[in-house]
Amino acid sequence: MIVREACGLSEPSGPTGRPLSWSRTVEREAVHRVSVAEVLLTDVRTLGDDRFEAAAQWPRSHPTFPHGGDGRHHPLMIAETLRELGIYLPTRYYAVPAGAHFLIRDLFYRLDPEAEPRAPHGATDITCHAAVTDLRTTPSGRFVSGMRLDIALSASGRRFAWAGGTARFLDGTSYAETRSAASGQTARRRLRAAVRPSPGQLAVPAARDVLVVRDGGVVYLDPADPRHPFFYDHWSDHVPGLVLLESARQAAALATDGTLTRPVACRLKAIRFTESYPPAVVECTSHGRTCVFRLRQAEMCTAVGVLQYL
Repeated sequence: MIVREACGLSEPSGPTGRPLSWSRTVEREAVHRVSVAEVLLTDVRTLGDDRFEAAAQWPRSHPTFPHGGDGRHHPLMIAETLRELGIYLPTRYYAVPAGAHFLIRDLFYRLDPEAEPRAPHGATDITCHAAVTDLRTTPSGRFVSGMRLDIALSASGRRFAWAGGTARFLDGTSYAETRSAASGQTARRRLRAAVRPSPGQLAVPAARDVLVVRDGGVVYLDPADPRHPFFYDHWSDHVPGLVLLESARQAAALATDGTLTRPVACRLKAIRFTESYPPAVVECTSHGRTCVFRLRQAEMCTAVGVLQYL
């Protein structure tokens, strides 16, 4: 573990024993959101020794991820809560510049269906216990360049999910150098015989939530709405990590004729950037209640993972 003082890091001042608040969201800029409506995180406090306690609120009325018929929230809310904490903690507690580029290397979540909360009248208050490990610094040792974050989620005092992942943080120059190799992949591939699945086939609420098309038996990542209010809340020069995960979930639903739609666990590893164009191929193979997936682009694998279902 890297010592904070050696990295020039400091804790924000304030009491550590205060109760968490679910009264208002954190600043939207602190979790890389444009719309306040898409912010789940409401409060964070430090417990010391790279441990934190955080509050988030999952709305019952989320247009992309509505609660199920029995009040259950969509499992991808777990991944979004992890994503927001994975941006908030590094910038507020580890001196990572707000303008840094955050790159997901891998992530997982696991849900206990017997313990997961049911949405009450308005929203579900979520408590997260988070631990930061594997802190990495730049060669000079002055700045944090990566970390691992693991969280446990509870509602009404009952723990129901676990999630974690690793990320890298790059400044503008390093990011530009990383992206230069992909500068030529900008041509849009025409999908001549593409058929867009219906929302019902993929267990999504609306046509705009569909991220995939089928063309000659091949499934491609091709969002129906490139300005989707959740998946593309802000502009990105590559496909965001949660889009990769949801496109795999949708491809699994297609591959199993709607049998597998609600994964209770997942793992995703991003091998390289998935570009917006040409559309990436999303391949899924089911093995009982498990679906293995990978995304391919320009004959290279860009991401792999596993989805597990009840």
